[in-house]
Amino acid sequence: MRTGPGGASPAEAHPSRATVARAGQEPANSCSQPIRGLAYWDTPRAFTLWQRIQIALLSRAGAWIIRWLGSTLRWESEGGEPLEQVHTEGRSAILVCWHCCTFASTYYWRQRGIVVMSSQNFESECLAGALRRLGYGLARGSSSRGGLKALAEIARYLRSGKDAGFTVDGPRGPRFEAKPGPMLLAKRTGDPVLCFHVSLQRKIQLKTWDRTQIPLPFSKAFILKAPPIYLTKDASEAQLKSGIATMQSTLEELRGRAEARWN
Repeated sequence: MRTGPGGASPAEAHPSRATVARAGQEPANSCSQPIRGLAYWDTPRAFTLWQRIQIALLSRAGAWIIRWLGSTLRWESEGGEPLEQVHTEGRSAILVCWHCCTFASTYYWRQRGIVVMSSQNFESECLAGALRRLGYGLARGSSSRGGLKALAEIARYLRSGKDAGFTVDGPRGPRFEAKPGPMLLAKRTGDPVLCFHVSLQRKIQLKTWDRTQIPLPFSKAFILKAPPIYLTKDASEAQLKSGIATMQSTLEELRGRAEARWN
């Protein structure tokens, strides 16, 4: 997780352990309600020839833009090296951040064999193609379709020694509301959750549901990391809900501290 000037990120020095995937489920509103699993969907999406051509072109363009803009960023890091700590323990890690950090974090974690949870609609296919070119893998599903299958696939990657992660309020929000997917995966595998946030000194903020942040060239980028959050395989329902609440509060704290860096 080390960073350096001129856009050099740890991906260049330490290739591939991390796996990033989209978050799975809606959190329960009542302590009496169990945390439910993800939806199951296993029907491949068919695209027309013209759509496939568009996907190929847009994914190449997207990967090029991320590489070029990312290479100009001047990275700063705080929070130690929790990922290395987890690996030293012989575990894999489940990396989580808010959806607004997608652009910068995609560059930061590139070329690590990261597996992301991706839907099968047209826009997601364009993004998936770009991610493949940046060294990511894919698990097909979302919070509403195919989530169980994708979660099981990600669990297999974790057991094989790779890391996993989620944009935890994705794919459609609500913004800054953590879904339980990462903690369900932590309970299933025994691997810890690592929260992080990336803030940008100079950026464009899109008018999307998540207010996606796109860095301006040569901006400073600051990644703030938190200690691991552990959950045992035999954790109770109450412990699972406590873990989800801890993940939520940790991400909120990281966001506040990281964004305040440029004030």
